[in-house]
Amino acid sequence: MPKHTRAGALTALVVAGLAAGTALAAAPAGAATKAPAPKFLSASELPPHPSSGWVADKVTDGVPEEMQYCFGEALLAYDSRYRTFRTELETGAEQLNVVVGDNAKAKALATRLDKEVRRCVARMDAAADIEADYKSYGSLPVEEGARVHGFATRASWGAKDIHLVSVGRDGGTVTVVQWGQMGDFTDAPVKAFKKTTTTAVNKLY
Repeated sequence: MPKHTRAGALTALVVAGLAAGTALAAAPAGAATKAPAPKFLSASELPPHPSSGWVADKVTDGVPEEMQYCFGEALLAYDSRYRTFRTELETGAEQLNVVVGDNAKAKALATRLDKEVRRCVARMDAAADIEADYKSYGSLPVEEGARVHGFATRASWGAKDIHLVSVGRDGGTVTVVQWGQMGDFTDAPVKAFKKTTTTAVNKLY
């Protein structure tokens, strides 16, 4: 998922976001049909921001830098795509979609990613010059489920950052949404982020 940006603490730790084709003729009976790619959030579906709003970058292969510190190792075996969202101020977000294909393996991956959030916060808290706190914001009843996490970091040079992270699943696909800005837990738009997470999971297919 510079010391004075929303991801300042993560960066300081070497840390601490659809094409329309031409219709094809009907495939022969019995021919394999490629599964549709999961869809991503649009800028308007992020928690409202007091600036001029969100801008969505193009969908890109891989894992966004902001998520590599916490999730990189867990995602090595999978192909994934992501979209980064930006504002005029120091607030940003990312959505990562991982198509596992197998429901049981996708469930295992989602469970591991939920655990990795807490492990990641513990690693940050153990690092020099950083203090980190974790909060669980519970689960959401969408498709095969989603969980929402929050963590706040404080750096020795004064930077404070707040992050919300959710992990959700629809069948064999896992999606991770991360939001962050300068601030603390009182600045976290938890209700709006839960709505964004529910939209993200529902929108996959």
